[in-house]
Amino acid sequence: MITVTRLNGGAFALNPDLVERVESTPDTVITLVDGTKYVVRESVEEIVYRVREAKASVIALSHSLDVASADTTARMLRVVPDADASWPEPDATGPNAVRPDADRPDTDREV
Repeated sequence: MITVTRLNGGAFALNPDLVERVESTPDTVITLVDGTKYVVRESVEEIVYRVREAKASVIALSHSLDVASADTTARMLRVVPDADASWPEPDATGPNAVRPDADRPDTDREV
């Protein structure tokens, strides 16, 4: 996310992947892929810099995760369930159940 400032002074975060174009008319206008427009205080150059930095940080993080997966002693990011949450047991009989032979067609089964 990048942080930008509205002309009235309010700051907000914007997903840089949704930015389609940035124009100076003379105010800086950010147009998103869905057509939403934001008029902001930052210059076009500053917005381009922030988008570049945000995307570079994502790439740098992905490279550090690759290195961590190659080194088994490195600290890794992982999903840790909340201790208070009750996770349901997997259902081996439901319509979304994963079975060892799920990739083979079952000719005995009626559809």
